[in-house]
Amino acid sequence: MKGPKTLYLVIPCYNEEQVLNITAETLKDKIENLKERNIISKESRILFVNDGSKDQTWSIIERLCNKNSLYQGIKLSRNEGHQNAVLAGLMTAKAYCDMAISLDADLQDDIDVIDQFVDEYYDGNDIVYGVRSKRDADTFFKRFSAESFYKLLKSFGVEIVYNHADYRLMSKRALEGLAQFKEVNLFLRGIVPLIGYPSSVVTYERHERFAGESKYPLKKMLSLAFDGITSFSIKPIRMISIVGVVSFLVSVGILVYSLIMNYLGQTITGWTSLACSIWALGGVQLLAIGIIGEYIGKIYNETKERPKYFIETFLKN
Repeated sequence: MKGPKTLYLVIPCYNEEQVLNITAETLKDKIENLKERNIISKESRILFVNDGSKDQTWSIIERLCNKNSLYQGIKLSRNEGHQNAVLAGLMTAKAYCDMAISLDADLQDDIDVIDQFVDEYYDGNDIVYGVRSKRDADTFFKRFSAESFYKLLKSFGVEIVYNHADYRLMSKRALEGLAQFKEVNLFLRGIVPLIGYPSSVVTYERHERFAGESKYPLKKMLSLAFDGITSFSIKPIRMISIVGVVSFLVSVGILVYSLIMNYLGQTITGWTSLACSIWALGGVQLLAIGIIGEYIGKIYNETKERPKYFIETFLKN
């Protein structure tokens, strides 16, 4: 190692006025401590990304940047979503840093393990994943839905680190690799493992959010899971084919049974079963069309190659 390396903390922000001042002060103490110990360079910075917030988030970021050169701020032209906001911050930081850590503004992710992240980087790891060691603080429903989320993605063949969200360190080389992915439908938890550079895991316990509301309710979690599956796996389409084959075999069996009963002169009754069969097959067909439509929609979005975000303002001292 030839001298300490430059670290950028990238924090996506959407309506975070209640937590931002505390977050900024807490992260400043952490960065200053690392600088004093000569673990990171004096050029290390904290980069906030305002993702089209409707409250005073950007005003607070502007004030922080004017007050202290440690802070930098990006204002996206409109709300582009968490994944695009993280990407915008990382791609901007790439030009100035040796390594970057993305984390949420609520600081539920334990920032004390940043030291371990940096140690792992110096040990030769280009990517360091922050992984939750346990979920005891979560409600049963939250724990069940989150664990099911990761297991579902794994079952569909998505390469993902279990219990890892978007708290990770990436080296400059890894960031340059990430820049080569052109997907419009971003799912960073699935994309980053595909880069393939040396990686490691740091475990930590997640804290309670000290103010504001979670930006990932159940609806967004389900949407993220569906995006992850359809962006990285074609298994749902293959499952449709399997269901089609099974349905065909069942229909052949019913046909043979009907012919035998007719030959024996027995009246075949069962309007209820017939109606259920029609509804069941109709439902399967609509589901199949919906899944195929989801893939076609993603192809449509990808072929347009629209920009994933626009940076309206970049505050840099």
